[in-house]
Amino acid sequence: MFDVDWLSLAVPIAYLGILLGSLATFSSLYRKRKSHKAASLEPWFPAHLQRDIYFSLLHLEPSTTSTNEKAPAIPDSIFKASLLRRAAEDIRRIMALRGQKQALTTLVQRGSVGDDLWQRFQRAEKEMEDEVKDVVSEANAYVPGWGQTIFQSANEMMNNDIYRKRMDDQQRKLAEERQWWSKKKTSIQEGFMKELNEGSAASTDAAKTTSTTKSFEAASATPAAPVSVQGSDDDAVLVEAETSNTPASPPSAKKKGKGKK
Repeated sequence: MFDVDWLSLAVPIAYLGILLGSLATFSSLYRKRKSHKAASLEPWFPAHLQRDIYFSLLHLEPSTTSTNEKAPAIPDSIFKASLLRRAAEDIRRIMALRGQKQALTTLVQRGSVGDDLWQRFQRAEKEMEDEVKDVVSEANAYVPGWGQTIFQSANEMMNNDIYRKRMDDQQRKLAEERQWWSKKKTSIQEGFMKELNEGSAASTDAAKTTSTTKSFEAASATPAAPVSVQGSDDDAVLVEAETSNTPASPPSAKKKGKGKK
């Protein structure tokens, strides 16, 4: 048999022990740091108000009156309604996660976003899985088998709320459109009345101008009436006297030549 030299084996064994110990220490510190960092990350969704209300109702202790009589307990219908609201909010968040997952995965693969965002998203998915399981168990506690249909009922309730909100928005828009149309109608009527007034004024001015032009043309086309001059008898006598006193014209030279011959 060969003698084992433990002294020569002690060095590699010690080296392996130190290496494994350092790896274990590093792994433990890394996991603690990672969990602490994940806990310090901002949550993907805001606070779950519906879940907080449901838990507040569960832990609400019945108050006592001045006569030391306990107030009536909260009916189960209140708890069921609160659980339905909680399930409806869970459906909204699950739909949001499904719509954002594909785009976020593409961005992470391209390196456009950091790992912190992806960790936040994964933590939100894990929280929603636990939330759905909790809601199903609570529903089965109230009514056996209700956990299988509670999310379907919550979905119908959520759709009803969406349709009601849309109807309210349409009614609000309808009132605004009616007010806008009444103002538009008033402005159109005022414009029509202004155009009618301007048209009537222009036609009146044109009629006056036409009548003035016609009267002027008629006056210029009418011939002037003959003017009769009526003289007195004395004026006639004077004219005749002037005619008689006028000397006769002397005989022409031709007649004088004939007389000499």
